[in-house]
Amino acid sequence: MARSKPTDSPAPAGKAGRAPGSGGRSRGATAAGATASGAAGKPAKRAKAPKLGKDGQPKVGRIAKLRKNVGMMKQAYSLTYKNDRKLPWLMLIAFVVVFGVVELIGILLSAPLFTLFFALVAGLLAALIVFGRRAQGSAYRQVEGQPGAAAWVLEGMRGDWRVSSGVAGTTQLDAVHRVLGRPGVILVAEGVPSRVRPLLAQEKKKLARIVGDTPIYDITVGDDEGQVPLKKLNTHVAKLPRNLSPAEVNALARRMSALGGPKMPVPGGPLPGGKQMSVSQRQVRRR
Repeated sequence: MARSKPTDSPAPAGKAGRAPGSGGRSRGATAAGATASGAAGKPAKRAKAPKLGKDGQPKVGRIAKLRKNVGMMKQAYSLTYKNDRKLPWLMLIAFVVVFGVVELIGILLSAPLFTLFFALVAGLLAALIVFGRRAQGSAYRQVEGQPGAAAWVLEGMRGDWRVSSGVAGTTQLDAVHRVLGRPGVILVAEGVPSRVRPLLAQEKKKLARIVGDTPIYDITVGDDEGQVPLKKLNTHVAKLPRNLSPAEVNALARRMSALGGPKMPVPGGPLPGGKQMSVSQRQVRRR
């Protein structure tokens, strides 16, 4: 029986077999798909991370930093002026005296206009020095005799000082604070001497088992004989001899971490209100 031939002929392969419209749409769709896939494959641009300073915090712009410093100066001035009404007059006298001396030198050298700028700068610097001194004295007068005053001074010291406040104390708010630095280990006691002596002896005995031959200093804050006044505590600690290197301080800090932190609650600050304490602390720290 003869096999019948199919009536429909197969479409020729190649470009001739494609419909004119379908080829354009196919190429357009393929190109669009490739473009979309390429755009999707590109990673999105990440936002730039803020630059960090040495302390690990984002850097602040110079203008913002200047505004912050000016605000702090205004606040410190207003707080100091409340307790020291002579402050503006003393600043004015310092400015006028220094300005007059520098300008007088310029007149003697026949160059008064040349020294005018230097006279203004020197006068402003003298007024700022007087302001800093009076602010520091006012801050110490406000905190003197209050619980936590010694810890407040120690925490405001400049430099690499590892302060642990209230490592020992009594219910009468007598306290012993531990400071680790280049001189060694420093124990600072504040309160009634008869009550803090046993605390100091106990802490020294505990530390001796850990620090070995590292020097251990003990200081009692007060105005009696053999004690260090609160206003001189910062200077007294800073003048102690440097017995350890920075690497030895870090190694000793790791060994002392076994002692733990504060054993008693220390008042957050001897001054009422966080703003007053922070501004006064910055003034002391600059000294």
